[in-house]
Amino acid sequence: MMKENRIWLITGVSGGLGRALALEAAKNGDIVYGTLRKESQIPQFEQLVPGKTKGIRLDVTEHERIETVIAELLAAEGQVDVLVNNAGYGLFGAIEEVSMEEARQQMEVNFFGALAVTQAVLPHMRKQKSGHIIQISSMAGFRSNPGMGLYNASKFALEGFSEALALETEPLGLHVTIVEPGPFRTSWAGSSSAKAEKGIDDYQNTAGARIATVTGYSGQQPGDPDKAAKAILKAVNAEHPPLRLPLGRAALEAITSKLDAVKTNVSEWEQVSLNTNFD
Repeated sequence: MMKENRIWLITGVSGGLGRALALEAAKNGDIVYGTLRKESQIPQFEQLVPGKTKGIRLDVTEHERIETVIAELLAAEGQVDVLVNNAGYGLFGAIEEVSMEEARQQMEVNFFGALAVTQAVLPHMRKQKSGHIIQISSMAGFRSNPGMGLYNASKFALEGFSEALALETEPLGLHVTIVEPGPFRTSWAGSSSAKAEKGIDDYQNTAGARIATVTGYSGQQPGDPDKAAKAILKAVNAEHPPLRLPLGRAALEAITSKLDAVKTNVSEWEQVSLNTNFD
């Protein structure tokens, strides 16, 4: 629900959706603390809306710093009203191509980073008996595609714990919203992505083709980050915010097509499933 002078914490505000959302919330009159991995990035962020946008140096994989950052924010403001776990990147590669090191780094940033920040903020939101946690997932957090399996896994994991979190915290006055964007015009598929070092020719027509498509339209995606930021702010301001917020036609179509496919699959094998109980 709309509340004056809210305090936001948004991870990963160097560009893209995180930057757009920080600007929109600050223009709305709220105070936004945004995390950036480099000290040199802070001055530019703080000039977005002077006095309203405040930069913090934090890499979400540095778990030992997260508690310190939250403590400093609370000492300055006394509360955290909205947490947005936005920091993350895309890893491209077929499952067999991705090394364990590459897979672990993907999970460290996209899953464990979000989990650590969420756990650090929760005690304070519980004490306030209010707060809204926004998890920036993806349509890839609901439906998989070849060439993105580990990215899918990281976002599926994010959505899994967030669903449980929503059930655990709703009676305490907290809200959780999982945002599932489709392709938006950010650097996600370009400079903010990584590709598996190993390549296997047998996957060029599946994983390789999908990766080429996604990276090929980087900078030309149909989604507008500024409009996405407005949509997220609308959810934060809602009295009854959604658990899931798909953004864009591609996301809506991907999610609804998977729901239809799952329903068909389950119906076709319903009798086999039911026949597994003791007689």
